[in-house]
Order: sequence, then structure tokens, then C-alpha cells
Amino acid sequence: MIDSYEKLFKDKLVCGVDEVGRGPLAGPVVACAVIMGKDNLIEGVKDSKKLSAKKREILNKEIVQKALAIGIGVVDERVIDQINIKQATRLAMKIAVEELKDKKKNLIRPDIVAVDAEVIDTDLEQVSIVRGDDLIYEISCASIVAKVLRDSYFIDFEKTYPGYDFVNNKGYGTKKHREALLALGPTPIHRMSFLKKILGEQK
Repeated sequence: MIDSYEKLFKDKLVCGVDEVGRGPLAGPVVACAVIMGKDNLIEGVKDSKKLSAKKREILNKEIVQKALAIGIGVVDERVIDQINIKQATRLAMKIAVEELKDKKKNLIRPDIVAVDAEVIDTDLEQVSIVRGDDLIYEISCASIVAKVLRDSYFIDFEKTYPGYDFVNNKGYGTKKHREALLALGPTPIHRMSFLKKILGEQK
């Protein structure tokens, strides 16, 4: 399978796209688009979920330094509630691709977009790859950058909304997070469409 993708990508400027934050109860969904180029291989890059936080931080710095272009798309909880998480994910990915810029802030248009198990609204050639964040180098790079960026938001959220353990759970529905929701109620960064069952139990 990987060989077939290598043939498809040969001699093309490949952009990898991935997102982080589909499942959490709070915070935005964040997508990243990355063009690495043929010679910018970084040892240790793989799906961000399989890396420690410390390793992700190290790799993120190297990816940002070596990438030919990076684009970021962020869709917040209000839009998620309005259009649902699947459409919000696709929107974040679309924004990320459209925001692809090199280090001189020039917009860059790739030859092909490799997306992790999604289809996005673009006139660019694209390929959707199941487990792409594990199989395709550029998508793995995108998953790391998106994860590190989204996690960084929750350091600030922890200060603004103490008591929810955001710095540790990153908005995911851990036991401590759910207990805080029942005790304190939702914050402005919570996805209300995700909380109906939890808040219903409280009632």
C-alpha cells in the first residue's frame, strides 16, 4: 500500500493534512497542513498519539524548522456546535490547506493533498488515507504540529477556567473533567452539543 502512495506522490509537492480534537468536550478542533519536501526526513516522526508529550515537543520544533510550508486551521467550539464536529473538522482542514505559507509568508499551493481519513473541499488533487497519520510521513508531521499547538491552548485555558484539569485532560472527558462539569457547570469553551448527556444526568 505504501509503495502505491509513493508512486502517486513521486515528483509531486505533497501536503499532509491531519486534525486534533474531534472527541474532546471542550476547546477547538485544530488542523495542520504541512509540506516537508523530499530531503527533510526527520527520524522518529510518527502518529502524534504514539509519542510522549516531550517527544512531540522536540519533533514539533524540528518540523517547523525544516518544513517548506505550514498552514493551520482552527475552528472553535461555537462553530462546532453550529455545524457539527465532522463538518468543523473538514473546515479546519480546508483552512489549513488554504493558509499554507513558507517561511517568507508566501502562500504555497501543493500538487497533491494527502488527508488522514477525510475528504476536504478543495480543487487540489487529494487522496484520503485511512490510518494516514501512521502511514504517510507528511500526515504524521501534520498530526504532531496540530497536537502540540492544540495542547498549548489548554495551558491558558487552565488559568482562565481553573478546576477542570484542562492542563492534563486537554478538554477530553476524563473522570475529573466530568465531575468538574457536574460541580461547576460548563465554561464558554465547552461544546454544548457534546454535553447534553452529562448535563442531562445532572438534572
